[in-house]
Order: sequence, then structure tokens, then C-alpha cells
Amino acid sequence: MEIFELVWIGFVLTGLGSLFLIGEVLVNARGIFGLLGIGFITIYFGAYVVETSFFIIMLILYFLGLILIIIDGKILNDGTLATIGVAIMLVSVALVAPSFTSGLYAVLGVILGTAGSFLFLKVFKKREMWTKIALKDQLTSEEGYNSLNKEYEKLLGQSGITKTDLRPVGTIEVNKKDYSAVSNGQWIEKNTHIQVIQVDGTKILVEKIKS
Repeated sequence: MEIFELVWIGFVLTGLGSLFLIGEVLVNARGIFGLLGIGFITIYFGAYVVETSFFIIMLILYFLGLILIIIDGKILNDGTLATIGVAIMLVSVALVAPSFTSGLYAVLGVILGTAGSFLFLKVFKKREMWTKIALKDQLTSEEGYNSLNKEYEKLLGQSGITKTDLRPVGTIEVNKKDYSAVSNGQWIEKNTHIQVIQVDGTKILVEKIKS
């Protein structure tokens, strides 16, 4: 079809595909976004890949990147696998493009589509998997929670020492008492002096005391 000979059509297909697929991951769209995304991406790969085996490999590669993003949201929450996943998606769409220019358009489509998918968070209900990041949910009276636990509230600003490695969750000792704590995405080794910088209910966020 002549429309697929246009260098910018890949931008449209990968952009819409990534927009809806990432959107399905971010919000609860009851599978509608997922189906739309799969449709656009399948059309993109089907338009430029002649060999069936290569088509399947590239499609799997693209969705492998998407799976890594989902795993990051459900388990790690540090952005590492999500970054790798996006990179894999970019490589897959670039490899099947018929020209360098078309590849650039396709890559740009994935980037802008992924970025645009976050706008869905302003309209649709966010999936619970993205609220599991440590200290993400604030225990405020507006959300129906009671005031901070007094014992934990007094820990704010206190210094202590790590009893285990914080990777980023571990055990600390403050005022000769042990508490479960989390670092701000950092790996803090055992027997390191730390300071409590945030308390949210019984969740304690600490950072390493710089010498």
C-alpha cells in the first residue's frame, strides 16, 4: 500500500501503539488500550517485515521491552528495567524500518507515545502497581488515615546506624531500638551511620550521613 511508503507513517503507528500499550500498563482501561496498542504495533511490523520468522522475532522483542516495564512497576520500582525495556522497544522498531529516516520517525513515535501515555493518569484510574513505591502513598487525614504514630514521628531528624544492608529496605538502629527502614533508592551498607529524613506512618526513609 502506498501509505506505508510515507516515511512518517511509522511515527504514527509506533506512536499510537506505544501510547495505548503503555497507557494500558499505567491505567485500568479494561484491556481496550491494550488491544488498540497491539493492533497498531502489529500493523507497523507487518507493513515492513516480509519474512514471517523475522516478523515474529521483532514483535517478541518489542513486547519483551513492554514486559520489562511491567516487571519494573510490579517488583523493582526503581526504573532500571523500565529503561531497558524502552530501549529494547526502540531497537525493535528501528531494525524493521525500511530506511534510516523512517527508523528515526519510528523511534520518535515510541518516545513521544510513551511520554504521552502518562497523560492518561490525569483521566483514568491508576493501576495499584504504581502506588507500591516506598513512601509513595502519604498517610494524610484527607486520605482517611490517622495522624503519624508518635513514636515514629519522634525519629524524624534522628541519627542511627544500619543493622543490615539497605537494598533499599533493611533494618536500622536508632536510640538502641531496631526499625525497618528504606533508603532513597540507594544501597547503604551495614554499620553505616544514617539519618532519618522522612517518616510516613510507620515507614521510615533514611539517608547516609556524609562524612
